[in-house]
Amino acid sequence: MKVSLDAVDHAILRELQSDARLSYSEIGRRVHISTPTAADRIRRMERDGVITGYSADIDPTRLGWDVRALVRMTCYGPTCILDDPDVAMWPEVLRIDRLTGDECCELTVVCESMSAFGRLIDRLATHGTPESSLVLSSISSPTVQAPPTSVPD
Repeated sequence: MKVSLDAVDHAILRELQSDARLSYSEIGRRVHISTPTAADRIRRMERDGVITGYSADIDPTRLGWDVRALVRMTCYGPTCILDDPDVAMWPEVLRIDRLTGDECCELTVVCESMSAFGRLIDRLATHGTPESSLVLSSISSPTVQAPPTSVPD
């Protein structure tokens, strides 16, 4: 179900995506609304499922996870990785995206070393055929969602 948001809601979302630790008071100050109004709007967006959670961004390399890779899986039937909820709980697996096309899904993974990455590929191979690409570097910016714009007919 689509939820209607106004410009103030989108401004609140931009602030939360920039820093989810902001207080209701600071968010209200930044988007020019009262603290209780900011709190009410945030609680409504949480209740409506627009805001699904809050998290900390972690740098895996600071924790010794120096190998980062994208692993595309070709798997179908009873061994499909998407049918094994335990895989998503493996410490190396950061994300699993279901795909269209020839591959079933793509995993974003981190490992401590190339030998650990090799062992992870071997574990994944029990579910199908893995194909991997090592991530050398990333160019990213904060994920701030702007409101969708209407395209004139």
